[in-house]
Amino acid sequence: MSRLKDKAVLITGAAGAIGAAVRDAVTREGGRAIATDLAGRDGIDHALDVTSENDWLDAIGAIERTAGRLDGLVNAAGIAVLATIEETDYATWKRVMAINLDGTFLGCKHALALLKRNGGSIVNLSSISGIVGGHNLAAYNASKGGVRLLTKSVALHGARLSPQVRCNSVHPAFLEGAMVEDILQQTGRPDIARGMLTRDIPLARLGKPSEVADLCVYLLSDESKFVTGAEFAIDGGLTAR
Repeated sequence: MSRLKDKAVLITGAAGAIGAAVRDAVTREGGRAIATDLAGRDGIDHALDVTSENDWLDAIGAIERTAGRLDGLVNAAGIAVLATIEETDYATWKRVMAINLDGTFLGCKHALALLKRNGGSIVNLSSISGIVGGHNLAAYNASKGGVRLLTKSVALHGARLSPQVRCNSVHPAFLEGAMVEDILQQTGRPDIARGMLTRDIPLARLGKPSEVADLCVYLLSDESKFVTGAEFAIDGGLTAR
């Protein structure tokens, strides 16, 4: 397969379920996956704390020296905390916003220095929780909603560049993997909570990270070259109701 042939793609959160799936999909499609995550995580090429501007500058500088170009960015790093507005302490709020929203901002900002040289594509991982609210997802809702609108602003800016840089957001429902398992454990009733999640989804199952990765490949590829500023729900029909 060669849908991403010769394209260099930076992936954050590459040790997580979605990030790892995107890394594998980019490689499978002929691209060069540049995997980043916190130091000590498995399967990464560069250590990158997405909340650190210095880390971003170091990573972009290293990519410029080694790859000489950047054609895509997938901002996949993120965390989820289950808590209402009353239950969310300020430190937790700031941590969720720092990783989910600030990290995406820093990635878009600093990756553009390389992306705009030859044109490229940014894919920001938001969530259906960036479109619809949940009573016990106060910080997560706010952070992912911010990613949704930040994406549109970056897309409009990128459309004015020459060559152009596209930017789109992907909004998964709950997926199989460590993040959802952690959320289920936070409920104190993981088996019951899993059943409730599944029943809420018209296709009657949780999503797979590989399915999200396939959508990211499309958005990174030239197949989507007329697509920017859009939001893609990949949610088994959940937000169709």
